Amino acid sequence: MRSESVINDRNSQISPTSSRSVTETVNGSHKFVIQGYSLAKGMGIGKHIASENFTVGGYQWAIYFYPDGKNPEDNSTYVSVFIALASEGTDVRALFELTLVDQSGKEKHKVHSHFDRSLESGPYTLKYRGSMWGYKRFFRRAMLETSDFLKDDCLKINCTVGVVVSTVDCSRLHSIAVPESDIGSHFGMLLDNKDGSDIVFDVSGEKFHAHKLVLAARSPVLRAEFFDDLEENKQEIVITELEPKVFKAMLHFIYRDTLVEDEELLASSSSCESSVSDTLIAKILAAADKYGLIRLRVMCESYLCKDISIGSVARMLALADRYQAVELKAACLKFAAENLAALMRTDGFEYLKENCPALQSEILKTVAGYEEESSSGGGKSRSVFAQLSDGADTNGRRVRQRTT
Repeated sequence: MRSESVINDRNSQISPTSSRSVTETVNGSHKFVIQGYSLAKGMGIGKHIASENFTVGGYQWAIYFYPDGKNPEDNSTYVSVFIALASEGTDVRALFELTLVDQSGKEKHKVHSHFDRSLESGPYTLKYRGSMWGYKRFFRRAMLETSDFLKDDCLKINCTVGVVVSTVDCSRLHSIAVPESDIGSHFGMLLDNKDGSDIVFDVSGEKFHAHKLVLAARSPVLRAEFFDDLEENKQEIVITELEPKVFKAMLHFIYRDTLVEDEELLASSSSCESSVSDTLIAKILAAADKYGLIRLRVMCESYLCKDISIGSVARMLALADRYQAVELKAACLKFAAENLAALMRTDGFEYLKENCPALQSEILKTVAGYEEESSSGGGKSRSVFAQLSDGADTNGRRVRQRTT
């Protein structure tokens, strides 16, 4: 007795597979210099000067130059040039280019090329070692000897070979997702756990344990402090110019490469506009500039840039200028120039006048630049005189032209 189990589920489907054939050329070039052309003449029809072998697409190639021609019927009227397969190979398909270099500097080279044009019969096929492609009548010899191609009894021939190869890309049924880098969290744990710490910072009585190598790798200033100082090895450093919360935020970045998430930081955008420099983010910017933490400085610039307004732009411009925040400064100048009339009615403009007159001049230069662009290119920016003639709202982030 025999039992059979037949499974026939018409509804089950097998995921389709796919593949792709890619045919392309592997290209390589060789420069062949023939010095002493006049001495090579007369060596005999069918005899050649060969370049050194060169490799393209896994095959050896050589350039053959026939000063008396290859074809006996031409009676040395032409020079011949060929590219030869110099290694073992069967049915090697390739594209070729031969260039006789114009040595006058006029760039009028003589070029025979398969590249960048359609070939009716496809690439040339070399059947075996010694197979060649080229021209028996490459150039009339009498013309060559009076041309710019021959200079100081020297010829230069450039050759490009493109070996045709075909590959098949199979469908990839599975992919493996690589998780985001967690190096920051690992270094952060090192900071939190104080494992292996070898330096202590005293910031207004609050102690911070850290690792010299980590700090030196991130900050050129701290690296000089630790390794360029000829004094005895320091175990503790007193920091007087930073508040503990600012130093803590700086350490957070050094170890985790992120901006600290702090309630005071998040509230900085809603703080009084006259005290931009007193916000936590501004103090972190100052620390970043002091300790050479360029990435942290740009992070702070990006954060502050979101809070540019008529009321804050003047003091933010001064802040950016003080701490080399180039991107933030450019954004402030642009905003100030676009809204000059409203800015001039704020206390911030008076602050610049009293404390940073050079920045006032930079604002006016920026305005002048926009005025020039507007007059020459038909830009959308309004004339500063048109702005000054309007009654502008000084509380909004942007000042727009009134419509009647």
